[in-house]
Amino acid sequence: MESNSILIENTLILDGEKMEKGSILIENDKIRELSKDINKKEADKVIDGSKKIVIPGMVNTHTHLSMTLLRGLADDLNLDTWLNDHIWPMEANLNEDYCYAGALLGCMEMIKYGTTTFNDMYFYMEDVARAVEESGLRCILSHGMIDLGDAHKRKEEFKKTHHLIEKCHNSASGRIQVAYGPHSPYTCSEELLKQVREEATKKGISIHIHVGETRTEVQQVTDAQGKRPFEYLDEIGFLKEDVLAAHGVWLSSEEINIIKKRKVSLSHNPASNMKLASGVSPVDQLIKNEVVVGLGTDGAASNNNLDMLEEMKLAALLQKVHTLDPTSLPAEKVFQMATIHGASALGMEKEIGTIKEGKKADLALINIKSPHLTPFRHPLSHLVYSAQGGDVDTVICNGTILMENRNLQFIKENQVLELAENAAEEMLSKN
Repeated sequence: MESNSILIENTLILDGEKMEKGSILIENDKIRELSKDINKKEADKVIDGSKKIVIPGMVNTHTHLSMTLLRGLADDLNLDTWLNDHIWPMEANLNEDYCYAGALLGCMEMIKYGTTTFNDMYFYMEDVARAVEESGLRCILSHGMIDLGDAHKRKEEFKKTHHLIEKCHNSASGRIQVAYGPHSPYTCSEELLKQVREEATKKGISIHIHVGETRTEVQQVTDAQGKRPFEYLDEIGFLKEDVLAAHGVWLSSEEINIIKKRKVSLSHNPASNMKLASGVSPVDQLIKNEVVVGLGTDGAASNNNLDMLEEMKLAALLQKVHTLDPTSLPAEKVFQMATIHGASALGMEKEIGTIKEGKKADLALINIKSPHLTPFRHPLSHLVYSAQGGDVDTVICNGTILMENRNLQFIKENQVLELAENAAEEMLSKN
């Protein structure tokens, strides 16, 4: 049985740009006290936080978890070729067992890299939920809805989504939530998008969608609707503050104004956007326009990992070289994208994203005693530009220790690696 209270003592606590030395007392699923002097006797479990820095558990705002099985399947291709000729044909072989295996592998990878919350869109999501419940992570799950104008297909997509909501929303002691997941404006009919909007409002459930990822996508929507993607979505009344749009690479000034006005949040996925040569999202400009921008890895087939520490560095460097301005997207801003802004994008800013008394105990301890983090002078700079996924030592989510001293507590690593490898080989053999 896991302890009800945990003390992380004598550590460095990084919350935004502020760093303090002290201790953290966790009781059940929440942070009870932050102080420089907490009695060990108050805790059932004590973690030595010296030589470590504690950060909020990172928030991955856009991924396709079970695509870990497709890692390395098709590299160095543009998005259309990658999807049409490689990914979608392989996804036709997916089943419940494969998606469970891929999700469990993804959960293990994220825990080892310090991510405690993620936003996922894919298929067989009840089996993904099963993996998440076993892992101890926090998430929002959505079934990827695609109807391509087919009324029968549209009906089936809503049936799958409603079943997922019924079975999984607010499950695993509230750690698992469900969102509507219309794939994109170019794969979903206007009827589907309007129905999603109506039902999401009625049920109080959020929406996760891809928008403006490539120039080809923007042209497809413009040719079909006579407007750019965000203009079209705004015209049909789809955009509200419960919408998180992934990518937002190709945006006009008018679209940025619409995003700001409707309080839509965006998920920036720099590694995937670079690998598929999709383009560079104007993140610096979006943030200056007070748009909430979180950070995401996208799926492991287009990244090819789920390392949010690496994603922070790539996000910062990409904006600097794109704008030819070294002051673009400084370390402080990109750290916020990976923590509190990601939480805000998911509507969870009151629960996670910062280290505050009363908030959920979602934390990652980073080992700072390594060559690439020495001398340790500027914590934010080091985390963004120097730290690596392997520096994560201990991870706590919802007050439960998921990894301690690099040792997973609930997932049996070797078994999961074998399960995922076998699932990937079996799936590949079907093509």
